[in-house]
Amino acid sequence: MIEKTLQDWDPDLIVLAGYLKKIPDSVVDYYKDRIINIHPSLLPKYGGKGFYGRNVHKAIIEAGDPFSGCTVHFVNSEYDRGSIIQQKKIPVFSADTPDSLAKRVLKEEHKLLPKVINQLIQ
Repeated sequence: MIEKTLQDWDPDLIVLAGYLKKIPDSVVDYYKDRIINIHPSLLPKYGGKGFYGRNVHKAIIEAGDPFSGCTVHFVNSEYDRGSIIQQKKIPVFSADTPDSLAKRVLKEEHKLLPKVINQLIQ
Protein backbone atom coordinates (compact mmCIF):
# COMPACT_ATOMS: atom_id res chain seq x y z
CA MET A 1 0.00 0.00 0.00
CA ILE A 2 2.67 2.53 1.00
CA GLU A 3 4.71 1.72 -2.11
CA LYS A 4 1.72 2.41 -4.40
CA THR A 5 0.90 5.70 -2.67
CA LEU A 6 4.50 6.88 -2.87
CA GLN A 7 4.70 5.83 -6.50
CA ASP A 8 1.59 7.91 -7.26
CA TRP A 9 2.86 10.96 -5.37
CA ASP A 10 6.53 10.69 -6.46
CA PRO A 11 7.84 12.79 -3.50
CA ASP A 12 11.19 14.53 -3.44
CA LEU A 13 11.38 14.19 0.34
CA ILE A 14 9.59 11.95 2.84
CA VAL A 15 9.42 13.28 6.40
CA LEU A 16 8.67 10.93 9.27
CA ALA A 17 7.69 12.51 12.57
CA GLY A 18 6.24 10.19 15.15
CA TYR A 19 6.03 7.31 12.67
CA LEU A 20 6.87 4.17 14.63
CA LYS A 21 6.64 1.45 11.99
CA LYS A 22 9.57 0.11 10.01
CA ILE A 23 9.65 1.38 6.44
CA PRO A 24 9.98 -1.49 3.94
CA ASP A 25 13.54 -1.93 2.65
CA SER A 26 12.33 -1.54 -0.93
CA VAL A 27 11.05 1.97 -0.09
CA VAL A 28 14.21 2.89 1.84
CA ASP A 29 16.37 1.71 -1.06
CA TYR A 30 14.35 3.52 -3.72
CA TYR A 31 14.21 6.80 -1.75
CA LYS A 32 17.79 6.63 -0.44
CA ASP A 33 18.74 9.91 1.27
CA ARG A 34 15.23 11.26 0.66
CA ILE A 35 13.56 9.91 3.83
CA ILE A 36 14.23 11.71 7.10
CA ASN A 37 13.09 11.14 10.65
CA ILE A 38 13.33 13.01 13.92
CA HIS A 39 14.21 11.20 17.13
CA PRO A 40 13.97 12.52 20.72
CA SER A 41 17.57 11.79 21.73
CA LEU A 42 21.11 12.50 20.65
CA LEU A 43 21.58 9.49 18.42
CA PRO A 44 23.23 7.05 18.39
CA LYS A 45 22.33 6.99 22.09
CA TYR A 46 18.83 5.82 23.01
CA GLY A 47 17.80 4.80 19.52
CA GLY A 48 16.49 1.60 18.04
CA LYS A 49 13.44 -0.56 18.46
CA GLY A 50 11.51 0.26 21.62
CA PHE A 51 13.18 3.63 22.14
CA TYR A 52 10.40 6.10 21.47
CA GLY A 53 8.50 8.72 23.43
CA ARG A 54 8.60 8.44 27.19
CA ASN A 55 10.85 5.34 27.03
CA VAL A 56 13.69 7.46 25.66
CA HIS A 57 13.40 10.21 28.26
CA LYS A 58 13.09 7.74 31.14
CA ALA A 59 16.23 5.91 29.99
CA ILE A 60 18.22 9.15 29.69
CA ILE A 61 17.28 10.24 33.22
CA GLU A 62 17.93 6.79 34.69
CA ALA A 63 21.37 6.70 33.04
CA GLY A 64 22.22 10.08 34.57
CA ASP A 65 23.15 11.63 31.23
CA PRO A 66 23.74 15.37 31.58
CA PHE A 67 22.40 16.09 28.08
CA SER A 68 19.52 15.08 25.86
CA GLY A 69 18.14 16.59 22.71
CA CYS A 70 16.86 15.58 19.31
CA THR A 71 18.29 14.27 16.08
CA VAL A 72 17.17 14.53 12.48
CA HIS A 73 18.62 11.68 10.46
CA PHE A 74 18.26 9.90 7.16
CA VAL A 75 16.27 6.67 7.35
CA ASN A 76 17.98 3.44 6.43
CA SER A 77 17.06 -0.21 6.97
CA GLU A 78 17.89 -0.13 10.71
CA TYR A 79 15.90 1.77 13.34
CA ASP A 80 17.55 5.15 14.09
CA ARG A 81 20.86 4.21 12.44
CA GLY A 82 20.82 6.42 9.34
CA SER A 83 23.32 9.23 8.86
CA ILE A 84 22.78 12.15 11.22
CA ILE A 85 21.82 15.39 9.50
CA GLN A 86 21.58 17.68 12.52
CA GLN A 87 21.16 17.56 16.29
CA LYS A 88 20.10 19.95 19.03
CA LYS A 89 21.53 19.38 22.52
CA ILE A 90 19.79 20.46 25.73
CA PRO A 91 20.74 19.97 29.39
CA VAL A 92 19.02 17.43 31.60
CA PHE A 93 18.15 19.05 34.91
CA SER A 94 18.26 17.22 38.24
CA ALA A 95 14.54 17.96 38.74
CA ASP A 96 13.59 16.58 35.30
CA THR A 97 11.03 13.82 34.98
CA PRO A 98 10.47 11.90 31.76
CA ASP A 99 7.49 14.17 31.08
CA SER A 100 9.27 17.47 31.74
CA LEU A 101 12.25 16.39 29.65
CA ALA A 102 9.93 15.22 26.85
CA LYS A 103 8.22 18.61 26.80
CA ARG A 104 11.52 20.48 26.49
CA VAL A 105 12.85 18.13 23.81
CA LEU A 106 9.61 18.41 21.83
CA LYS A 107 9.99 22.21 21.72
CA GLU A 108 13.40 21.73 20.13
CA GLU A 109 12.07 19.11 17.71
CA HIS A 110 9.48 21.62 16.51
CA LYS A 111 12.30 24.04 15.68
CA LEU A 112 14.86 21.60 14.29
CA LEU A 113 12.72 19.57 11.91
CA PRO A 114 11.37 22.50 9.84
CA LYS A 115 14.88 24.00 9.73
CA VAL A 116 16.35 20.78 8.32
CA ILE A 117 13.48 20.33 5.86
CA ASN A 118 14.05 23.86 4.58
CA GLN A 119 17.77 23.20 4.17
CA LEU A 120 17.15 19.95 2.27
CA ILE A 121 14.63 21.39 -0.16
CA GLN A 122 16.75 24.45 -1.04
